[in-house]
Amino acid sequence: MVKEISYSTISNVMEDWESVKRTKDYEKVAGTKLFRRLFDKCPQAKLLFGFPIDIDVDSPELLQSKRFIAQAIYFWNMIDTSLNMLGPDIELLTEIMTELGTKHVVYGVKPDMFPIMGDALVWTLKEMLGDKFTEESEESWKETYGALSADMIRSMVSK
Repeated sequence: MVKEISYSTISNVMEDWESVKRTKDYEKVAGTKLFRRLFDKCPQAKLLFGFPIDIDVDSPELLQSKRFIAQAIYFWNMIDTSLNMLGPDIELLTEIMTELGTKHVVYGVKPDMFPIMGDALVWTLKEMLGDKFTEESEESWKETYGALSADMIRSMVSK
């Protein structure tokens, strides 16, 4: 069950999110940054997306891959959907995150990859928002990501 997240935490996250969304093609821009960071910090994640483990995260082969771009956009759309469900739709969000966790087991995702993805998310937000991304913002995002990913992880380890 996604734990209660305070109004101020949600407010911080949503304010940052709206700023990110003002970037042209934000899903592609942010998603590409995030997955490059993820692949750099967790090379085995490349294999989950059908890329060779030794592919350079800056290579045109990766960065221009339709699969890579589609996954980057998909991830940011999922974040958008999840953030829009914080609050009144929390039970439905919990159900969705639990189902996503079950699906990710089939894809080969391991629970220990979630903190790396969380770090990549925070790093990407810092890159996108610069000085607007405060320590308070960072804590709010870590709390929110932690709550959302906890349901996914819980469903993965219960299988």
